[in-house]
Amino acid sequence: MDFDPGLRRSHDNSPFTSIPILDLSLASPSGSPESRTQFRSQLRHALTDVGFLYITNHGVASTVISDLVGILPELFALPSETKSSDLALVNTPHFLGYSALGAETTAGNRDSREQFEFATELPANPSFTCASAADNEEASQEFQVPLYERLKGPNQWPDEAKHAGLAGFRTMMERYTAEMTALGKRFLKLVAEALDLPEETFFSFLSEQHRLKIVRYPPASGTQNNNNKEEEFIQGVGPHKDSSGWWTFLLQASPPHVKGLQVLNKSGQWIDVPVIEGSFVVNIGQAFEVVTQGVCKATTHRVVLSTLQKQERFSVPFFQGVRAHLTRSEAVDTLKMHFASWVKKDAEGSKENEVDSPFLRGKYDTWGESQLRTKIRSHRDVGKRWYPDVYEQYVGDDNK
Repeated sequence: MDFDPGLRRSHDNSPFTSIPILDLSLASPSGSPESRTQFRSQLRHALTDVGFLYITNHGVASTVISDLVGILPELFALPSETKSSDLALVNTPHFLGYSALGAETTAGNRDSREQFEFATELPANPSFTCASAADNEEASQEFQVPLYERLKGPNQWPDEAKHAGLAGFRTMMERYTAEMTALGKRFLKLVAEALDLPEETFFSFLSEQHRLKIVRYPPASGTQNNNNKEEEFIQGVGPHKDSSGWWTFLLQASPPHVKGLQVLNKSGQWIDVPVIEGSFVVNIGQAFEVVTQGVCKATTHRVVLSTLQKQERFSVPFFQGVRAHLTRSEAVDTLKMHFASWVKKDAEGSKENEVDSPFLRGKYDTWGESQLRTKIRSHRDVGKRWYPDVYEQYVGDDNK
């Protein structure tokens, strides 16, 4: 790897005021050494000082994206009974399916969104028992698997024969998932190089199943004085860091004038992330922050809906999966020595890269169980139905 020593461990302590835009074509092996060096410098800045970036010239076929975007209104136009009954999230233990408007809360407030959750298509494991983790340790090992492996399984697909507008939907979704899976691996190679690591370093942390959501934010409504049309804002999704994936690749599937996504900088300012056609918005997940010792931060973000916008918003976040049996010690120790010299300290010698992670603070040693707890707390109807033996334990656990 032809690194410029001047790039190593450079940090900008000033708060960002815009999101970096990275052209992946600059990193092409056929490009010049100068362009590759420029790209690594830009990516390193995004990784260590922002946590968010746009990528363009990403290699995902435009038809794959346009086909998916074009069919989204048809998906949400399905009859309410079909969405809330036939395709409901509570139908399976895999947390895949439909959630109605207002079904989730973030930062203590109800979100204004409805969504479908899909994942890499996998068969359900037939070997499960609905036992607690403690019981599992005492059970026969011949047929026993950890309860969190039950998160993996097949999707719930709409019946295309009944809904002509959704013809070809499953094929589109599976193609999109495959394209995003491949993009994610290409991108991780570039991230590793920018952090002075062998290009396949981060592959060992990945799951065989990745998840994505298809989200619709309805037009915001609010109380307005007819003589003074003051703008009000409704919570689409409250402030949060992405906790369910390694990296997130977001398709903002609405026209450029439809706003909503914002990112919090170091000064406490909310920075708009407008739609840039032909791009993905990419951001760091909390697991990646843990593994990089806080050098690469997961950044807080939200979606706010303006009452003056009067238009629905669509988005498709793809969450690169973390392998479920990743332990806390593996996450902390695997690359600890590499990143030790990257950790910044303030004037008093205290670390500036402290990682505030529910996975590190929590009671559960594997990423999979930590995720199962989070999902049950977010979707309690699913937890009650499919995970009764651990439901009270997870809901009663006040660790945040």
